[in-house]
Amino acid sequence: MERDEDNIVTLLDENDRECRFEHLMTLEFEGRDYVVLAPAEEMEDIDEDEAVVLRIEKDAEGNDVYATPTDEDEVERVFERYLEIAGADEDDDTDTE
Repeated sequence: MERDEDNIVTLLDENDRECRFEHLMTLEFEGRDYVVLAPAEEMEDIDEDEAVVLRIEKDAEGNDVYATPTDEDEVERVFERYLEIAGADEDDDTDTE
């Protein structure tokens, strides 16, 4: 699969290793901002067809930081919303073809 390098996000894992992800979507859900990412390369803990949901928070300096939600229900609800939006976008694309 060919990936657009402009959509690649590089994050550090817990061992300070660089991990590359493809940015799929940024969305607001229940008053919070989230980012949905897909692995851009093979990763130990994440299957190629899985997505990662991270909450966008602010650090002490006001910079955006990504935080892993600890509530699995929160992750599932955000991912369901992502699928709804992505599905609607696909429907719009097929309507105009």
